[in-house]
Amino acid sequence: MALLGNLSNYKNLGLLVIRIGLGIMFIYHGYPKLMGGTQNWKDIGESMKYVGIHFWPVVWGLLAAVTECFGGFLLIIGLAFRPVCILMLINLIVAALMHLGTGDGLGGAAHAIEDAIMFAGLIFIGPGKYSVDKK
Repeated sequence: MALLGNLSNYKNLGLLVIRIGLGIMFIYHGYPKLMGGTQNWKDIGESMKYVGIHFWPVVWGLLAAVTECFGGFLLIIGLAFRPVCILMLINLIVAALMHLGTGDGLGGAAHAIEDAIMFAGLIFIGPGKYSVDKK
């Protein structure tokens, strides 16, 4: 359609919208995990058993919470964009495996899988020109 044909001129704006939207949502979900304390971090970190890691659940849970909360902020401003996307991708793969491993099925893992696919694509695309990284 001719009406929508020029939208490709605004791909950097589209990347900004994606970064802000994902960043806000990951801060929204990550901040309570970060503030949840050691028992919450242990509960989250025990999800690592689905990738064969059974040690330091508190550390893994804290790292997951930090990745979500501060990673969301870094996404918004576009700083260290690709490393953050890689960390988010790893976090979401573990989340998806946890949902599948606990019997939630594809429906329970769908959100984590969808976000993981988004971050996998963003690793290749970059943050766009409206970012601190300006790639």
